[in-house]
Amino acid sequence: MMAMFFAQRVILGKTAFADVPAALKAGCAEVLIDSGLPELVPEEYGGTAK
Repeated sequence: MMAMFFAQRVILGKTAFADVPAALKAGCAEVLIDSGLPELVPEEYGGTAK
């Protein structure tokens, strides 16, 4: 649930992915990628952002 919360904040531009707590980054990345937004996720988490 917290991963989804942070994913929403990343989508809205309120929080940068780098600022997501380390314990939630993998889950947040999964939510963002499943939502069709891999450009918001760094490559090390399976996204396309550099």
